[in-house]
Amino acid sequence: MLTLHYFARYREQLGLDHERLDWQPALSSVGALRDHLVGRGGCWTELAANNLMCARNQDLCSPAEPLGDGDEVAFFPPVTGG
Repeated sequence: MLTLHYFARYREQLGLDHERLDWQPALSSVGALRDHLVGRGGCWTELAANNLMCARNQDLCSPAEPLGDGDEVAFFPPVTGG
């Protein structure tokens, strides 16, 4: 089982802040998971943004980051600060 979290504008656009998804071998990386979610169509295509940030188990990562059963994944837009 994967636990997914959506933050900031993604949470607002998708209308949910988290969900659980059965892990399967096809979801072997954060990028594969993102492609799966984008494949839902509609508002989910927002996750195809080039500047999408992601984290696996609370560590920033790239879409190439491998996934396994029990992982937690978060998607969020880039942030700026001053």
